[in-house]
Amino acid sequence: MSASLLIQILGWTGSILFLLAYALVSLKKIEGDSLAYQGMNIIGGVFLVIYTFTLEAYATTGLNAVWVAIGLIALGRKWLNRK
Repeated sequence: MSASLLIQILGWTGSILFLLAYALVSLKKIEGDSLAYQGMNIIGGVFLVIYTFTLEAYATTGLNAVWVAIGLIALGRKWLNRK
């Protein structure tokens, strides 16, 4: 598998994960602070950071990096506040 194909697969997979997470929350199938939602956003965001960085789309890389950070912070807070 070529590096270019792998990058394309990461980009598409990241986009699909973002859309799936949004759809599941919007349809009230999962909660916005759930591991499933945050996990899809974090993984999708990491994939899109790699994809957009490779394309030298640095504004979008920054956006996705912040998206990942927000997901990690949300999961961290949930983990620290568990009972």
